[in-house]
Amino acid sequence: MNHEHRTENGGRRRSPAGWVLLGFLAIAAFFLLSEHRAHALGVLPFLLLLACPLMHIFMHRGHGEGHRHD
Repeated sequence: MNHEHRTENGGRRRSPAGWVLLGFLAIAAFFLLSEHRAHALGVLPFLLLLACPLMHIFMHRGHGEGHRHD
């Protein structure tokens, strides 16, 4: 018997195991951030600097392509 609750696109988002996994990840993230707040907040300025080149790469990747009129 197949007990998986699949959505129309084939995902497992609504299955009980998916909800348990989501709850476990939320609890783990809470404890990770509460115990290591100084480390997590110390990394934020570097994440902001890293966001600049990543946004440039992913947001400007389509410039100039597909607009050629030969």
